[in-house]
Amino acid sequence: MNPVVSLVAFLAVSLTTAVIGFYGLRISRTTGDFYVASRTVPPWWNASAIGGEYLSAASFLGVAGLILLSGTDALWFPVGYTAGYLMLLLFVAAPLRRSGAYTIPDFTQARLDSALVRRVTSLVVVAVGWLYIVPQLHGAALTIRITTGLPSWVGSTAVVVVVCLTVVAGGMRSITFVQAFQYWLKLTALAVPVVFVLLVLAGNGTAPQAPLTLNPTSQAPAGAYQHISLLVALLFGTLGLPHVLVRFYTNPDGQSARRTTLIVLGLLSVFYLFPTLSGALGRMFAPELAQSGQADALVLLLPGRLIGGTAGDVLSALVVAGAFAAFLSTTSGLVVSLSGVISQDVFGGSVRGFRLAAVLAAVVPLGFAFMTDTLALAGSVGLVFAFTASTICPVLLLGIWWRGLTDAGAIAGMLTGALLCGGAMVAGTLMGGGNAPAWLAQPAAWSVPAAFAVTVAVSIMTKGRVPSSVDRVMSRLHVPERPVATER
Repeated sequence: MNPVVSLVAFLAVSLTTAVIGFYGLRISRTTGDFYVASRTVPPWWNASAIGGEYLSAASFLGVAGLILLSGTDALWFPVGYTAGYLMLLLFVAAPLRRSGAYTIPDFTQARLDSALVRRVTSLVVVAVGWLYIVPQLHGAALTIRITTGLPSWVGSTAVVVVVCLTVVAGGMRSITFVQAFQYWLKLTALAVPVVFVLLVLAGNGTAPQAPLTLNPTSQAPAGAYQHISLLVALLFGTLGLPHVLVRFYTNPDGQSARRTTLIVLGLLSVFYLFPTLSGALGRMFAPELAQSGQADALVLLLPGRLIGGTAGDVLSALVVAGAFAAFLSTTSGLVVSLSGVISQDVFGGSVRGFRLAAVLAAVVPLGFAFMTDTLALAGSVGLVFAFTASTICPVLLLGIWWRGLTDAGAIAGMLTGALLCGGAMVAGTLMGGGNAPAWLAQPAAWSVPAAFAVTVAVSIMTKGRVPSSVDRVMSRLHVPERPVATER
């Protein structure tokens, strides 16, 4: 891999992102523009932007790496990621848009009429966001080190700088354009090299180094519990991701939110074909990457190994550009969602407060990224999904669909989920990750039901605390509004 070509690709995608972000500044004037793009983003634009921010380092690098390591066991990740959006379509998208809230804490406060619930929700949302940003920065560090030979910190720092510039410049309005562009760049960056590699291999008649059915490591196959727990984490975790949920606030109405989700399902289904094919090609033609601890770098290294020469360098550069698009778009979405929460709760909710919050939301996880290191990108993001499924998801689902939810139940459920899932994550890390028992490594199967159960039980015991506004709020969530015309 030519480090100069890779560096040019990295600089090109960073510069393009900044230019598109500054273009958004021209039409970002109001608080609504910065928080939710004044709720005027049409379904195709919004779906592309959601695809851009949702397809993170775990999707771009981690899925192929896990397939290289674990074979068919890893297919649960793309299945779970995509199916989670079906859950969003069925249970969350339209009601959440009709709520009229800017952020998840806005929703919980309006639904439960409690400032304390808002504060607890804000803390959980910030924790989820920071936990999710750290793997993106790890992915950037890995990519810059593997492809250019520069120190790892350069990749992480570059992502934070570019994200701060684009978010501070125009908020949600800016990153809508940025993330829509980055989805199509990511899809192209994976699809073109895979198709090219397949054509070259077919033309040369190259034989694989090892059959696809062989596991290139000594890693034991995952059991039924791990599969079930992973699916619970991915299905329910998607419902609570703050950077995804805030996107539905940008739709003009609930019907547009549903259409957006349907389009996203199609975009995700197409995208995940290519990391899956990359992982399969890696198992057949580059299994040694698993033994050398470079599984997460598979999609970066595969074109150079199987094609080589100038063509291999060009394809590798395209993959590098797509990888940084993944880190930038997901981190941008997370920073915007966190900025909205931090700004309203700490800095008064102004545009200036949003910009200050954006810098804070990006710099803090950079410090954590410098202090930690992981190459299991998909696995680490899977734990973030488990934490989200155990904290935000129960309050969100029950808040939308059950009028009996109370503020005490919501707080008890979030704290229970945070303590159980967070405790399992810490214990599993202290035990060495891969050496931890399955119930600690994949806690969602028991932490999510526990959080739901505590939320319901405490709400029933405190049914006198059901807010008097519940009927009005529930009507607003579930009665379809009249579609509003949007500018073309």
